[in-house]
Amino acid sequence: MAGRLGERRWRGLDDRHRVPRSTMVALTLASVTLMVLDHQGGDSSPVEPVRAVAGELFAPVETVTAATVRPFTAVPTWFRSKDSLREEVSKLEAENAALRAEVASADLDANTLAQFEGLTVAAADLGRAMVPARVIGYGPAQSFSRTVTIDAGTAAGVRPDTTVVNADGLVGRVLRATAHRATVLLVVDPESIVGGRIGTSMEVGFLTGRGELGREGRLDLELLDQSLVPAEGDTVLSWGSEDSGPYVRGVPVGRVTEVFESVREQRRHAVIKPFVDFSALDVVGVVVPADTPSDRALVRADGSIG
Repeated sequence: MAGRLGERRWRGLDDRHRVPRSTMVALTLASVTLMVLDHQGGDSSPVEPVRAVAGELFAPVETVTAATVRPFTAVPTWFRSKDSLREEVSKLEAENAALRAEVASADLDANTLAQFEGLTVAAADLGRAMVPARVIGYGPAQSFSRTVTIDAGTAAGVRPDTTVVNADGLVGRVLRATAHRATVLLVVDPESIVGGRIGTSMEVGFLTGRGELGREGRLDLELLDQSLVPAEGDTVLSWGSEDSGPYVRGVPVGRVTEVFESVREQRRHAVIKPFVDFSALDVVGVVVPADTPSDRALVRADGSIG
């Protein structure tokens, strides 16, 4: 009995809340009519005032919703922007690195060209042919000798006991050579002995190195005539014969900076500052006879290349 009463009560409620069919038809017709009027009316549609009111009412809700959702919808765009930014930064860093390398290379090329041009001037001043070469290595300090390796050997006409110069002056002499490499003993080596001549008096002596490569590198000159007192600032040139090695004559070596006298030993010697910077050697020339066969173009005695 109770179950039947409950079932009737729910059915009653359902009947009260059920929309009459006539009402549904009327609402449907009204909706279709509004849609037709809105479409045909364009900007002057009779529905436009209603739409404007609805927009005013719901605009704050849309703004809040958009602000709430925006961080989530923007996440993919943010990641895409970050990736694009990283790519752009990487591209700019690569371009900057390339520009720095280009500038450094340009400076190096300009320096090499200047040294090579200086070598042609030196060849013309000495009136001798030269094999141009590049310094490609320094001997280890543990070897107790000051040597460098050049990229020219016997195939280029380089032989042991030949003079090596650069645009500034005397560098050293060739110790040994292979087909495409040669070892040069620098004049600053303690075992190196070079005949030197004081430019003003033409007095001669012997130059020995102290083993230092940098700006403090010096040579000592012992004069044969101990009665002579060299003057500070005098230029010292190499002393040699026309054809014999290991040093040709007339190559600038350095300048007198100090003169010491030992009363007890009755000797004098001068300190020479070399013209060559031995810690920054690059382009050098090996003095060879003019008719030397070579696998590279020689710097001729007149300064030409051929």
